[in-house]
Amino acid sequence: MKHTDLFLLAGVMGWPVMHSRSPMIHNHWFKVHSMAGTYVPLAIQQEGLAGALRAMHPLGFSGCNLTIPHKQAAMGIVDEVSDAARSIGAISCVTVRPDGSLIGSNNDAFGFIRNLKQEQPSWRADAGPAVVIGAGGGSRAVCYGLMQEGVKEIRLLNRGYERAQTLADEFGSVICAYPWTQRHDVMHGAALVVNTTSQGMVGQTALDIKLDLLPLSALAADIIYIPLETPFLAAARERGHRTVNGLGMLLHQGPLAWKAWFGMEPVVTAELRALVEGSL
Repeated sequence: MKHTDLFLLAGVMGWPVMHSRSPMIHNHWFKVHSMAGTYVPLAIQQEGLAGALRAMHPLGFSGCNLTIPHKQAAMGIVDEVSDAARSIGAISCVTVRPDGSLIGSNNDAFGFIRNLKQEQPSWRADAGPAVVIGAGGGSRAVCYGLMQEGVKEIRLLNRGYERAQTLADEFGSVICAYPWTQRHDVMHGAALVVNTTSQGMVGQTALDIKLDLLPLSALAADIIYIPLETPFLAAARERGHRTVNGLGMLLHQGPLAWKAWFGMEPVVTAELRALVEGSL
């Protein structure tokens, strides 16, 4: 059956979910490619996740993205989990197979790396150590992506040291966890620093970090996109660092989802980025 023979359906499940910019992104691609379909926000509470995921097949959905608080819980519901999702410990995308079975994958790491490369084409994995701040789901995806690219040393910081050490133990010797008290010192000699915490997001306090020891050649990145420039990125920019915000991480997850759902990869264009930026 060709795409022209049916109305394509996909969506994003979360609670809350109406703030998500994913429908804007995916519906833009439906329009650009003149495809009959829609991508909808699905406000699903935690106790309803299993039923909602299983309902996708009879309702004709090709799949969905997952956001807070469903990324971990879905791993125990889907029929198959990709290697990347299993390593990261979370699912960001679910694809419905023709027989109704569900496969969970995680495109967060790919989205982060693709955004980094698009915004800063000169970035190299072998440029030097990376500092990753935070040890939650976003951090796990970023660390996985950096390791896949060949980064040899990741210095991991988290307010709760034990959580950082657990992540380091799981991922191997490339990652070394440092106490929060050393957060300023570990910037010395780093080529990349990434904030994966919610600090700096609208409504949150700014990240308490000093960049005095960070080489001016280093790149500063944040996975937050509301606001587009966090206090952390603003401070880095004022020091003369190149910076990358988190919007592209969201944008670049989409093409992989479309490849799984619809068999094609749309392009993340400047037009699409401007469209989403205009809504923030």
